[in-house]
Amino acid sequence: MSDYTIPSPCFVLEEDKLRSNLELIQRVSHEAGVEIILAFKGFSMWSAFPIVKEYIEGATASSLNEVLLCNEHMRTLSHTYCVAYSPQDIDEIIKGSSHLTFNSLSQYKQYKDKCLAAGVSIGLRINPQESDVETDLYNPASPHSRLGITESELSTGLPDGVEGLHSHVLCESDSYALEKVLQAIETKFGHLLANAKWLNLGGGHLMTREGYDVEHLIEILRAFKTKHQVDILLEPGSAFAWETGFLKTSVLDVVERNGVRTAIIDASFTCHMPDCLEMPYRPKLVEGDREVKDGQRAYRLGGVSCLAGDYLEAYGFDHELQVGDSITFLDMIHYTMVKTSTFNGVAHPSIAIVYSDGRFERVKEFGYADFRDRLS
Repeated sequence: MSDYTIPSPCFVLEEDKLRSNLELIQRVSHEAGVEIILAFKGFSMWSAFPIVKEYIEGATASSLNEVLLCNEHMRTLSHTYCVAYSPQDIDEIIKGSSHLTFNSLSQYKQYKDKCLAAGVSIGLRINPQESDVETDLYNPASPHSRLGITESELSTGLPDGVEGLHSHVLCESDSYALEKVLQAIETKFGHLLANAKWLNLGGGHLMTREGYDVEHLIEILRAFKTKHQVDILLEPGSAFAWETGFLKTSVLDVVERNGVRTAIIDASFTCHMPDCLEMPYRPKLVEGDREVKDGQRAYRLGGVSCLAGDYLEAYGFDHELQVGDSITFLDMIHYTMVKTSTFNGVAHPSIAIVYSDGRFERVKEFGYADFRDRLS
């Protein structure tokens, strides 16, 4: 894969691929006349933020820690949305935010005066009850969702001091799913748009995926903005880091039980790739195939934690796997590093960047202190 030695395990971001995504995102922003900002919940590798800032200015946070990360490493105030704000965090969150969105009218009433006094633009998250997300775990648009205010709660108009609306109901979706969401917003919340300054359409807009209809996205965003005279923001996470890097692991052992062979790697799906178990999601490999083909050797891939379910069903390989062989998982930068844990004391993979000029830099290593200091 390269002329340099990559430590194992290691997340590796490839600068050229990141820049390619950023160039497309910047084009959509300019041609559609909308602002696209980075969602930290999908990609918060701050060592890459100097590259990101060449193309976009803003970011969105969903916790005090993400607000502070935005202030420190994106060097800007955050567009902030939290499911609920705690009294001990709210003052610091307001200080670090330019926009602040509430998930309920009760929290808006509790904190609106603080926001107005600080000059922070107030928004409300709405639930248009329209989404193409089929996995319940990732679908925020159900009628009983805890995420977003329903139309019946806002029948009399925008509350005093509210300037914007926020809708986040997509996940790795296309522009046609967004078009249906925009129609639902018009149907259910159209009476609010005339008095709104901005509409944040959240994340889930996977415009950097091959085959995405970028021109259609630009068209519908431009048309909606013109029709309603409202500033539009998008805050994807996956689109920024989609297919920009990999997780390199190595085989530690190969075990066979009742005819089923498992290659145990020096990483963990539970700890380092939880979406593989939650979605479930089967990443592509450099060395093998997601489906076992005729003539191939079948190996389950087992994580190094002691959780019984820390494995993926068999992949197909053209050769017998040996201790020390590399297993390289593709597209492991977005929504992967942000979800990692040190359950079982399993060491976190290193983090590295391959720069456009061919340099390899390991920007972060993890050790005992990182595990120890998470707890007390």
